[in-house]
Amino acid sequence: MNDRTVLISGAGIAGPTLAYWLARRGYRCTVVERAAALRSSGSPVDVRGRAAYVVERMGVMPRVRDAATAVTELVFVDDRGRRVGRVATQGRGGGREVELPRGDLAAILLEASRDHAEYVFHDAITALREDGGGVEVEFERGRPRRFDLVFGADGLHSAVRRLAFGPESSFVQPLGMFVATVPLAGAVEPPHQVVMYNTPGRAVAVHPARGRAIAAFMFRSAAAAQGFDHRDAAQHKRLVAEAYADAGWRVPELLAHVRTSDDLYFDAVSRVRLASWSRGRVALLGDAASCLSLFGDGSSLAIAGAFTLAEALAESPDDHARAFRAYEARHRALVDPKGRAFTTAAALLVPATRGGIAVRNLAMRLWTLGRAGNVRRGADRPPHMGGHAH
Repeated sequence: MNDRTVLISGAGIAGPTLAYWLARRGYRCTVVERAAALRSSGSPVDVRGRAAYVVERMGVMPRVRDAATAVTELVFVDDRGRRVGRVATQGRGGGREVELPRGDLAAILLEASRDHAEYVFHDAITALREDGGGVEVEFERGRPRRFDLVFGADGLHSAVRRLAFGPESSFVQPLGMFVATVPLAGAVEPPHQVVMYNTPGRAVAVHPARGRAIAAFMFRSAAAAQGFDHRDAAQHKRLVAEAYADAGWRVPELLAHVRTSDDLYFDAVSRVRLASWSRGRVALLGDAASCLSLFGDGSSLAIAGAFTLAEALAESPDDHARAFRAYEARHRALVDPKGRAFTTAAALLVPATRGGIAVRNLAMRLWTLGRAGNVRRGADRPPHMGGHAH
């Protein structure tokens, strides 16, 4: 057992996971979160691969499965709502790969770690001053405190990264695509089906989530990146309305929810690149260190990264620099392939041209027909189950 103190900025996915595992290794953990409470909205996310292993070891996989959505297919429609393509997804609730609302996952992870860490909501780090023995930290509201180590798990627009590494513009590269999500009133039918409508460079999807549906908007726009402010909610609503002003299907109805909602999520799809994820006694994880995913992988990577960081610190408890290097080497092996897959994900979800939409829809129809034929021909053996798309 050690008695080292750590400060974790961010109570989303990575922060509570790291607090749980560090507390089990004797660290005294404090988690600070700018928001007054956890967000209850946001797009559904996946727990898969190494993240599923971590969640199982935390003993919360039954709760994760209980919160799972019922989604089994993604359906593409035209402006009249007619089906033009589909792709089957794996059932998420019964195996080691689970899709659930992000807010539910964050709440489960926080609850698992709450008894082992101090949580401070509605506060934020404003200054970091490191010396040979620790880090002096100043806060917006709380008194200054001293910690042995500080971790930034505070997302794409990380304050810890800005304070310890430099301005956001040095590390965050917008990719000309934007994502917005807004909760809808009540459920939608059928509960197993995500419905997506595309026009060139734009996509709108209605996801049934789990009892409270979500509308998601994804669009390409180089012009919107000029003067974009991730904190300006009025600007976000205007950008979504302008991007979809002439769109068909259910878009006018969904835009009405955007205009009146006080719970709109909006941000630029961006790539985060740093030569190193640590500096002195400060290290980054989750989207603060690396961010680029359109398939719900971000939460799984955050969980896996938090566990890997805790493992590395347990292996080198008296040498944080060595631990940080080991964490980064291991976790980059998971993160880097996801970044390279971005182009494929964008082409599938948001084709840039009418031709691209037609090719995508045809490919989905042929894939579905081929898969159905394989199942019929191989009825005496289990059908091949490929990776799911989301």
